[in-house]
Formats: sequence, C-alpha cells, structure tokens
Amino acid sequence: MKILICVLTLAVVAQGAPAPEPHYAFPNIIDIRCKKNGDKNFAKGTTTIAAGSMTDFQANQAIFYSGPALAYMAKVPAGKTAVTWGGSGQVWFKIYEEKPTVSNNALSWTSYTAQKIPSKIAVATPSGEYLLRAEHTAVHLANQLNGAQFYVSCAQITVTGSGAGTPGPLVSFFGACKNADPGIKYNINAPVKNPTDYVPPGPPVWTG
Repeated sequence: MKILICVLTLAVVAQGAPAPEPHYAFPNIIDIRCKKNGDKNFAKGTTTIAAGSMTDFQANQAIFYSGPALAYMAKVPAGKTAVTWGGSGQVWFKIYEEKPTVSNNALSWTSYTAQKIPSKIAVATPSGEYLLRAEHTAVHLANQLNGAQFYVSCAQITVTGSGAGTPGPLVSFFGACKNADPGIKYNINAPVKNPTDYVPPGPPVWTG
C-alpha cells in the first residue's frame, strides 16, 4: 500500500501503512522489494525532487533494532510510470548505506531510535520518474542463519535536473543479497575493534 508521508520539508508519495511495520526474513522475502502489495496498490502521483537534494524517508515509528539503514532507487522504464510500475527486474542501485561506529568493542548505528532514513539524490542522476526504496536491516538476531529482519518501504518520485550519470551497479529485489552474506548473517554480540568489521548488505553506493 502507499500513503502520503512527510520527509522533513519534502512530501513523498510512498508505500506504507499507518499500522506498525511488518518485517521480512529469509527465506520468505517475496515482499522485500516494496513490502506487501507494493507492486499492486499504487498512490496517485509522484513528488518532485531536484537532483543533488537531500531527503529523509520518515517511518511511522522509530527504528528499535540495531542495524544499518539503506536507500535505493530504480528508474522507471520507458512506457511506464512510477504510479503503475512495481520495480521488477535488475534495476535498483544503492544511494545510501549507514556505517556503524564502535564503542566499548560493540557496534552501534545512529539510526537506532531514529524515525528517518536520510539519502541524497546524486547530482548526476538522470531526470525522470523513479522509485525510492528505504530499508532497515535489523541484525539483533542475525547471528543465526535467516535471523536478519528487513523493514522496507518505497516512494514514487520525479527527479529533475540535467544529470547524465549511469547509476549502478544494478540489483534486483529479491536477489540483491543472500542469507549468508556478511551483512546479513552477523553476530552483533561479538567484540569488534573496527567499524569496517561489518559490511552492509547489497552493492556499493552510487554517488554519481
């Protein structure tokens, strides 16, 4: 489903629900792209965002598990619109990933207890309609296989500007990660010394 939510000064037509968010976990992650019915129940329009702008995707409740916040975009194919396209195929590129910090030999993420996931639309992003996807990967149970939890939602946007970049690498949902990937199966209780000990799931960030 999609509802109208606010992200700081930006109103985004988004997939979401006013009730507490469901989560998805391996192997039952068919709805991991834009959550349940995200490819069927479309909002009525898009919100315009200039390339180079910062956005915040606002959840309807605070993030209450440890793990990284991520953001992806997918350009709507020719002949379709963001209002009628569900984001299928190898079309998604990452625009943001949250890095952890280390304190007392433990990892932490600033998104914990936050209610917004930030991202930047790169200046080089070509104009057109896109889906903007926010994800929080909760790793509090990720020491066991299939223990990671995914909280996701998508927004329908129109990007303006003169960008001529080639976003990538492109991935699909699902398919962007596997249940044994380092950022998906991870023991958050193990002592660490370097924040790079944790590798966020998915491809590298495209910055333009």
